[in-house]
Amino acid sequence: MARREWSNPLINIMTIEGHKAVIAYDDEIGLFRGEFSGLNGGADFYAEDVENLRKEGEISLREFLAVCKEKGIEPYKHYSGRFNLRLEPALHAEIAAFANAENLSLNEWVIKRLKTDIQQLDNK
Repeated sequence: MARREWSNPLINIMTIEGHKAVIAYDDEIGLFRGEFSGLNGGADFYAEDVENLRKEGEISLREFLAVCKEKGIEPYKHYSGRFNLRLEPALHAEIAAFANAENLSLNEWVIKRLKTDIQQLDNK
């Protein structure tokens, strides 16, 4: 199924039973929409308000996990821990200089910054 482009979404993350879901309000259909991240398939859910969105998310997640168990399908995506990053050479050089100044490898410096950003986002 093709991903639907949302009109003017306000994006946030909701944690439901330990699973993160991207939440957006779709003005075109007048509903909040949630979609779980990290699952091997679609488990999306809709509601008119946040309280019902959480309830619908719980139902969607339970049903998704039950179907996966019934069919013997691994419900979670596998992440290798590696990804390629393409950036401008000037930014690459700047990041390398900061990493060097902190006596870190480029990889260690990027991981440190990503973890800091994730923690800040989780605390909002």
